[in-house]
Amino acid sequence: MKIQMGMKFRIYPNQTEKARLAIQFGHARFVYNSTLAARKEYFELTGKGLSKAACDKIITALKKDENFSWLRDADSQVLQQKSADVDTAYKNFFKHTAGYPSFKHKSSEQKIRYPQRVKFIGNTTYLPKVGYIRTKFHRPLVGSQKSVTVSKTKTEKYFISVLCEYETDQPVHNGPAVGIDLGLKDFLITSDGAKTKHPKLLKEKEARLKRSQRALSKKKKGSNNRAKARLQLAIQHEKLTNARKDFLHKESARLTSDFGFIGTESLKVCNMLKNHCLAKAISDSGWGEFVRQLEYKSAWKGGYVVKIGTFFPSSKTCNNCKHINSDLKLSDRTWVCPNCRSVLDRDINAALNILEEATAGAAGIKACGEDVRLNAFLGTKLTSEKQEAQGL
Repeated sequence: MKIQMGMKFRIYPNQTEKARLAIQFGHARFVYNSTLAARKEYFELTGKGLSKAACDKIITALKKDENFSWLRDADSQVLQQKSADVDTAYKNFFKHTAGYPSFKHKSSEQKIRYPQRVKFIGNTTYLPKVGYIRTKFHRPLVGSQKSVTVSKTKTEKYFISVLCEYETDQPVHNGPAVGIDLGLKDFLITSDGAKTKHPKLLKEKEARLKRSQRALSKKKKGSNNRAKARLQLAIQHEKLTNARKDFLHKESARLTSDFGFIGTESLKVCNMLKNHCLAKAISDSGWGEFVRQLEYKSAWKGGYVVKIGTFFPSSKTCNNCKHINSDLKLSDRTWVCPNCRSVLDRDINAALNILEEATAGAAGIKACGEDVRLNAFLGTKLTSEKQEAQGL
């Protein structure tokens, strides 16, 4: 089994190395914007898209032009990777997984990628046309290194992300099965009745963010004070982002370690954000990222994640008699089934239904022979776990 893992480390360039990195970032950003502009112009003229090969030729032509000879100061592969990034951005747009590609600004996060020729020696990282940069390796690199992405955050911090690939035996997680329901009152509700409190990180830091934003808006554009205010605002946003990532990683790691089979919802977060009363809370939750983490961490540990259909009425269906209560409101946290008179906790009932539906879906996948890992999760074990959960 091949596993690809990204490992992120902080680097500490000196002033000379920062200047060299600034050249790489600036030239790469110029190539990205130029390639994107060429694609837009070509589409407006012909109604057709421009291929990546044609964009690579544009980069070569720019480097030969005496007016843009300074592009030769940047590493050639870094510039080629930016052409590939534009191509990927368009593909994601047409797949409806991202918005239309936009131009990059020097005040936003800067990124470049080296596909090869990067060396790791001691506590340093060698980057072509930059040099040996002091690096904090907080854990050892594994497998072979496929590519290295260098980034500079809005808070003036530098990082490298190393894509590592290694071979391992296919693990099988023999843990129990669980269904999870994601919410706003509680972040996570499992089919065994456990509830994880929502951290509500944005609400906690919102007042400070508003003060920083207000201070920035009052500063004169181009002034040093505005640059300082922008940095302070970026620091507040970074703290919020790091806190959210920390929470999501810890919860996903706990679930994938404790459970071998996880059933979850297929949430259309973009559609849910159209509800302006709940949009801020939904955005703060990070449900999409959380499910993504569950999927790849389960695969690493030999587990399995099954997502049920988007329109499955998990909250409105009574888990005992399968009656669908179409009159159920969002404010009804506990409800009585009009058919069997069972008193149901809305979230736990939804998690039980999700587990049952995911189990049925997994059985279909197994019947088609699509994944051998499901052999460890299907059978009498799931039935007994469901009965235990109903008895809570």
